[in-house]
Amino acid sequence: MKILQAINSLATGGAEKLVIDLIDKLALKDIEVSLLLLDGSDSVFLKKLKSKHPKIKIYVLGDNKNIYKPLNILKIRTIIKNYDLVHVHLFPMFYWVAFANLFTFKASKLLFTEHNTTNKRRNKKSIKLIEKFVYNQYDKIITISDAVDLNLKEHLTPSYNKCIELVYNGINLEEIKKASPLDLSEFNIPTNSKTILQVSSFTAQKSQDIAIKALLKLPENFHLILIGDGVTKEMNINLAKEKNVLDRTHFLGVRGDVPQFLKTVDFVVLASKYEGLSLASVEGLASGKPFLASNSPGLKEVVENSGILFENENDLSAKILELNNDHKFYNEIVRKCKTKSENYNIEKMVDAYIKIYNSLLK
Repeated sequence: MKILQAINSLATGGAEKLVIDLIDKLALKDIEVSLLLLDGSDSVFLKKLKSKHPKIKIYVLGDNKNIYKPLNILKIRTIIKNYDLVHVHLFPMFYWVAFANLFTFKASKLLFTEHNTTNKRRNKKSIKLIEKFVYNQYDKIITISDAVDLNLKEHLTPSYNKCIELVYNGINLEEIKKASPLDLSEFNIPTNSKTILQVSSFTAQKSQDIAIKALLKLPENFHLILIGDGVTKEMNINLAKEKNVLDRTHFLGVRGDVPQFLKTVDFVVLASKYEGLSLASVEGLASGKPFLASNSPGLKEVVENSGILFENENDLSAKILELNNDHKFYNEIVRKCKTKSENYNIEKMVDAYIKIYNSLLK
């Protein structure tokens, strides 16, 4: 069984982390797996993969400027014909592989993992037929959460349902359990601070601004740590300056020691407009700290009855203060979060994917 994992890049993000974790587990099970990237720009995830699995073949088609060029179809065509199954993640790789496979003499089996509850393409009637045509090229479509599954089935017609299967995202729970706390003084954060962590890319989908505004309602010893990078980072830095909380807001970029940060901070937050099944949310549940998330599609189902959902910055700050002032409540939320995180063990996810791979290649 020769498997090719195909994704736009290995920049920071939940889908990207899933890919490197999946490749790692497949390789350890002696399954031949390779990686195809539209953008091979250097990243923490790419370095981690190369360091742990130096023999894995990695195809790179260009850089960030090239990912939307249809010429990628021709390049991909020459690569995928050498694999039994191509497992695809994210747009536009989703489109390019589907079209490339149409023009391949020896077509490969195609599997697509849908990572989000929605996207901008679904609201454009002009590309609805193209969208459905592309989905139809895939032998199996995996949805990563109940919300993603429901929304995709509503987007497509019932005839696609037989190709759609739900497999919850998973994380390496042992990696988080075994992580050691960091010395936050190295990041100019006073040792007596109360710390809040959000790990996410800086995109329009995310709402780091809510976490920044929440600091205004919290005591001066509360500090916010933001890990990630992206197009809205500068805007959020300017917001922190405008609100006079830049000295308490720490933009640390993309990092490879997220499990250590999870073990170090007092609260883990994810402010976002919508999610698929965010790996950051599962990490938050497993962190051993209270996890607070936006009451938004894709997060509500994961966090409800375990962590805490919030509506806005005022609600977030109020709930952080409640947790901070009530140690019994704090510990009860931690217990519920850790219990819920066990549902998202990466071993369960990998076993489910291998079962699907085998069924497609019979």
